[in-house]
Amino acid sequence: MSPTRVNSRTRGRAHVLRRNSTITERRLWSALKLVHVSGSHFRRQVPIGVFVADFACHKTKLIVELDGGQHTDDDAVRYDEARTVWLATQGYRVLRFQNPDVIHNLDGVIDAIRETLWELEAG
Repeated sequence: MSPTRVNSRTRGRAHVLRRNSTITERRLWSALKLVHVSGSHFRRQVPIGVFVADFACHKTKLIVELDGGQHTDDDAVRYDEARTVWLATQGYRVLRFQNPDVIHNLDGVIDAIRETLWELEAG
């Protein structure tokens, strides 16, 4: 099995995560659907290899991750770092935002995503 091939377990986990989105994920998803930079199109809870990305634009290979409080302990930080490194080996760039960023500064989060999309499009 190739590293980017998705197994049925990961695909199933992505399906469950889509059905059980957090309020913050739903809020960002609503905003991302309105982001149109050079035909970019985001999907939510996207299986990539053994991981599930919160949001991914395959055209630009941009992943947007939302981190809640569970991402602050040392083990979670190490896991997230290793995950980001693996995704980078697959050609993806990962942007991470904390849940409060989306709640209190959604416009700033969307602006940062747009800027990154423009940067990736420019090459």
